[in-house]
Amino acid sequence: MRSVVAVEAAGRGDGAQYAWRLSEIDSKLLSELRIEGQQRESDGSGNGRRWWWPALAGVLVVALLAAAAWWFLGARPIAVQTATATAPGAGGTAGAVLQATGYITARRQATVSTQITGTLTQVLIEEGDRVVKGQVIARLEDSGLRASLDVANANVMSAQAQVATAQAQLVQAEADSRRQQALVASGMATQQYAEQSRTAVSTAAAQLDARRREADSARAQVAQARVNFDYAVVRAPFSGVITVKAAQVGEIVSPLSAGGGFTRTGVGTIVDMDSLEIDVDVSEAYIGQVKPDMPAEAVLSAYPDWKIPAHVIAIVPSADRGKATVKVRVALEQKDARIVPDMGVRVSFLGPKAPAATQALKGVLVPAQAIAQRDGRGVVFVVEGGKAVQHAVTPATQDVGTMKLVPEGVKAGDRVVLSPPPALQDGASVAIEEPH
Repeated sequence: MRSVVAVEAAGRGDGAQYAWRLSEIDSKLLSELRIEGQQRESDGSGNGRRWWWPALAGVLVVALLAAAAWWFLGARPIAVQTATATAPGAGGTAGAVLQATGYITARRQATVSTQITGTLTQVLIEEGDRVVKGQVIARLEDSGLRASLDVANANVMSAQAQVATAQAQLVQAEADSRRQQALVASGMATQQYAEQSRTAVSTAAAQLDARRREADSARAQVAQARVNFDYAVVRAPFSGVITVKAAQVGEIVSPLSAGGGFTRTGVGTIVDMDSLEIDVDVSEAYIGQVKPDMPAEAVLSAYPDWKIPAHVIAIVPSADRGKATVKVRVALEQKDARIVPDMGVRVSFLGPKAPAATQALKGVLVPAQAIAQRDGRGVVFVVEGGKAVQHAVTPATQDVGTMKLVPEGVKAGDRVVLSPPPALQDGASVAIEEPH
């Protein structure tokens, strides 16, 4: 009896202690089974040894080893997923058919950078600031850009002066041509002078056209210089909240990565809080229960008592091969300043609202996959104190959506095991695994 207790104690210990105790038990058993020379019975041949004593000792040792291994391995908990049994039609709301965990994400966020490389002279934002579209959030050193803009404006003025000169020359050439035509008509000048005056008019007109084109080019250079000058001012591309301030006054900012570690590639990150939603990964085994526009309920890990109405936006048509999950986008129907990106959240996907007649049903609703067969009867495993307690149930004939009505054996609020594995038995230790 003492050896059996020692084996049981060894089975509950860790591997090293278990092996040491087991070897100690083996040595004690062998010493107890050893027979002194004077106690040995003669086998008829006179040698005094019986062949069955070592065999019996070996059988006992093997049996003890098997019992200890069974005890040690049987104590390991079985990983299971659970759902909550709900009362039919409670409050006229829908029951949760599936739960999944995910994170708050922003569909619209941007790390704002500059269009050109330059040194920051002003950074007008801090984390948590709210900004509106077009608001100035930073400025670059712009003396060189301002000088280029001044030069472009001066070129425009010079080109406009040249246009005025060309216009005056054209007017003079046209007047000279008219006089020459009059002299030719009166016979006081030859036809050659008339042709020369017409040529002068054409030349002056061409020069005026060239000066006008030069003026247009100068004005385009002004527009380009003004655009470059505006690049020195960084503005918010949309309204939102500053979540990251990435640069300080005096640092060099560039739209391209310099690779040396001394040049910033962004000024700050803006998040549009109106675009927040939830991304959850649902196991492939349960994705068939999720439908677009399906009602849901979200509970933030930071605020476990706050239930936020939600609904399914879309099921992303792509699966994660490594995790065997499918991403589902869930919209939040309430906006609140407490909801921020990357928060953990649990989403309960709700079935259709129960009709008024359902409220008269007795019993509780459990997912269909929670009902298993043991010894030819339906059972449900309820998690109580880390153990799976088996309850015999007889589901009713009527179903509510994808849920089964269980009149007796389970009460509302019980955590029932989903898809109980064959190895799960009454009283087995379980570890609740969060659904993906």
